[in-house]
Amino acid sequence: MKKFLLACFFFLLAAKGFSQQFSQINTGTLYDSFENPSQRAFVPDTSKKYAFNFIIPNISGNFSLTGDAQASLISRAFGGKYNNAALVIGPGNYNNLIANGGFYQLMFKVFGSVKGDTEFGFFTETRFEGRGSFTDESIAALNGTSAFPNNEYNNVFNDHFYDQIYNVIGLTYREQVIKKRLSVGFRLGFLMGIDYSKLDIYESRVNFDQVNNAETISLRGRFFQSKGPGNFDARSLLPTTRSPGAQISMGATYKTDDNVYVQGNIKDLGFIDWYNKSSIADFNATQTATNLVGKGREDSVYSHVNSILKDNRLNQSFTTATDAKFELSATKSYWLNDDMTLKYSPTLIGSKELWYNGFAAGLVNHFEYLYRYHGSVTISYDNANLLNVGLQLMYKTHNGEFYIGSDKVMQTVTFAGARNNYSSYANSSFTGANFFMGFSMKFGPVIEHPLNSSVMETGERGFLGRLYNRLFKTNW
Repeated sequence: MKKFLLACFFFLLAAKGFSQQFSQINTGTLYDSFENPSQRAFVPDTSKKYAFNFIIPNISGNFSLTGDAQASLISRAFGGKYNNAALVIGPGNYNNLIANGGFYQLMFKVFGSVKGDTEFGFFTETRFEGRGSFTDESIAALNGTSAFPNNEYNNVFNDHFYDQIYNVIGLTYREQVIKKRLSVGFRLGFLMGIDYSKLDIYESRVNFDQVNNAETISLRGRFFQSKGPGNFDARSLLPTTRSPGAQISMGATYKTDDNVYVQGNIKDLGFIDWYNKSSIADFNATQTATNLVGKGREDSVYSHVNSILKDNRLNQSFTTATDAKFELSATKSYWLNDDMTLKYSPTLIGSKELWYNGFAAGLVNHFEYLYRYHGSVTISYDNANLLNVGLQLMYKTHNGEFYIGSDKVMQTVTFAGARNNYSSYANSSFTGANFFMGFSMKFGPVIEHPLNSSVMETGERGFLGRLYNRLFKTNW
């Protein structure tokens, strides 16, 4: 438990970012085209033929923490000690943590045919997914026995969490199936699992010996674990095929008669088959932790809990799903001045996790000035009753783009400031942080329509367009 509760914070700080939720949708960036496969990255007669991030990482990430333990974990992460004043001991109140992120090492895309408006892409990426529910008492126990007025407690350590890290190598394809109406795209990925842990504690009991600063812990539950090579260092992130998997994303964008673009996506639908030296433990055991005073108390609690989690452990493979989502959005653009130099494009978005109960809705207010300067203000709300306000700044031409932003601006600033103000950090509705940044450029010859081109091309449509022609007896 200690490893999960603390490592999530240190991992977030070390990685400097994970995946944003809404701000990049309908921006037409290279990143947008990989995340939303029906989205175009090229504009004929203006864009060059090849798009590449030149191995400059495009990073994005998000986490949120709710509950009484916010101040405790912030003070521990930044100050080395716990501020447990807000914890409530006895009822087993839960704190909820969600974290996810992506790290594109390579994105490369090629424009295919003008007539079919086809695009092909290749990418490599590392992804992280994690969520957990843990009690106030689980945090208090890491700081010794003083927070517990009674000698015995039942079911106050019934925690649940999982985290999953994997590499992805994949391809994307996008095509205009119906001229100026419908585009479709998909993304296929080969997954290489790095690390997986999943803990469910169904029953727990603890007896405290206040005189001797000891505690006897009994836990019953299930623990899945698969460890990669190395000790969670750079070597651990290297691609390996021993835990393979597959993933698909599919999307379609339709333009209505009122010039509203409606986009639907099923994202990251996939699985990983973890290798046969992974383990599953159906544990039901008791351990007594001593030395609960001083700097060694966390290690003492962690080592005894970890010993329980190894009870009845068997090495075997297992299969897990990736965190898939369904998203639906609609956007329309408006010119705000007669010179057509200032454009406003609001986008309504709804996102639903397929395997969990997570749901979020948002409004992205996107502004474009002189075709180059872009800014977005995003307002979103989710089923955890969390309201987020985001900000994105972007400089984008037909052949280059750089963007930076956050979908949780106020929480991110507060969280960053907690490094220097951890002692007075107070619980709020939630603690969170979100950050994303990306860069790409286009190179090669300019994409030209046949009438403007100095090079004769066949201009054939893509596979999906030809199939549509045969099915519906059309030709364009």
